[in-house]
Amino acid sequence: MDERAAAFARLFESLHEGVYIGKVETADTRASSWGATVTLASNPFLRAMLAPTAPGEPHVRPFEAARFVDPDARTLFLDQLRAEGFVENYLLSLRRDDGTPIWIEVTANGQCADGALRIEAVIRDVSARKRLEEQSRDLYHQLLQAEKMAALGQTVSRVAHELNNPLGTITMWAERLVERAGDDKARYGLEIILGETERAARIVRPLLTISHKRQSTRMMVDLNDVVRGTLALRAHEPAARDIVVTEALADGLPEIFADGHQVKQVILNLVINAEQAMLASRGRGSLLVRSWHEAERKSVVLEVTDDGPGIAEELQARVFDPFFTTKEAGKGTGLGLSVAYAIVQEHGGRIWLSSQNGAGASFFVELPIAGDALQPRKPAQAPISLDMFKGLRVLVVEDEPALAVAVSEALADAGFVVDRAGDGEEGLTQLAQSTYDLIICDLQMPRIDGMQFYRAMAAATPALARRVIFVTGAVAGTDAERFLDETGCRWLAKPFRLGDLLRAARDALA
Repeated sequence: MDERAAAFARLFESLHEGVYIGKVETADTRASSWGATVTLASNPFLRAMLAPTAPGEPHVRPFEAARFVDPDARTLFLDQLRAEGFVENYLLSLRRDDGTPIWIEVTANGQCADGALRIEAVIRDVSARKRLEEQSRDLYHQLLQAEKMAALGQTVSRVAHELNNPLGTITMWAERLVERAGDDKARYGLEIILGETERAARIVRPLLTISHKRQSTRMMVDLNDVVRGTLALRAHEPAARDIVVTEALADGLPEIFADGHQVKQVILNLVINAEQAMLASRGRGSLLVRSWHEAERKSVVLEVTDDGPGIAEELQARVFDPFFTTKEAGKGTGLGLSVAYAIVQEHGGRIWLSSQNGAGASFFVELPIAGDALQPRKPAQAPISLDMFKGLRVLVVEDEPALAVAVSEALADAGFVVDRAGDGEEGLTQLAQSTYDLIICDLQMPRIDGMQFYRAMAAATPALARRVIFVTGAVAGTDAERFLDETGCRWLAKPFRLGDLLRAARDALA
């Protein structure tokens, strides 16, 4: 071997890129009918790349059919190489000998002779780059979705506020009148009104979840228990009888610090969506619900996979958008996945979709593990004695006249002496003229809102600062949320029941 050949051999053996020389047999140089591969030479780096469990294997075959994740990709690659005579940085997804996937880029020359395509190729492992690209794409979609939710937040919050004000008035009057109804038919009608008002409030509530964070009760929760409870709930639904559910829940899954009811809502939304997709496409289906522990990320992951029709790639970026739905008109609100997204984001987690059109859909929810101890249980609520309210003076600051009247009269029935103010400015005037034991104040009002009113009131009469109950149709954004946390004052979301208001009053006066 001359010096030049020896130098080339050393380069071939030491190069930190895969080098391959071989051929792929074909019965017809014009048709896409590719046969077996034959390796003429491959360097150690290529063998280590594709056959890590057998580094001494001399005949590694990178372009054999069994290595391709997508069989059609092999045909397209070899057809292009034969037609053009070369490829540059051609991206392929292959399998190593142990079955693990790998992404490679191929720069190669190809020449047909004697019923075979001769290939001389340099092969680069780009799996790490692909992972970074996928992570960046996921992050981009998460940020884009967060921007969409933020842009929608203020509008939705305002709509919820406007709906909750009349709902609060109806609830308060219906609850008062049901106790005074003179006959059973009237009482029955009022109870129907009260029930339907609460139903309307439940419909509005997801809008609040989308637009901003809600108060939640978090404690250490076993995700598997929540999953089992949710699946048991769905098992009684007639629509779910033709769905075969497979549970693959990891043993010893660490608990998460979360609101169990909200997590159940996420799971329920995902399961119902999967059921509906499978039943609509072929009347039956199989559902896989799987959990596992990501120790390195200190998180737990839940997977909900169906074998339904899948979701087209062009629609996948929109599935978490509020009001977006692929269902027929009247069959869905388009809020289920938006609510799930908002809840998962609020818990510091992430939710994402993996789907191919016609091949089912998989939703993944990752939630962080946090917290060291269970939160203390709330003590049982003692019955309310109205005697404690008799003669106490309360100021109701509310810009919605009908709701202000309903709340004021309900408080008067409980024994309070009630004054009303139409906004924060009028409320401060009332405070300057009279002394009060309790204040009930709306957060969103014209001229002087609840936050401005509270700060002026607390400066003038500090003793009243902890005896304020805020009521609101929506906690409009992070400023209001931070304000409520800082004051430590009790607050009620409209519409609320009279009992909730009286319990808050009792606690504030205690």
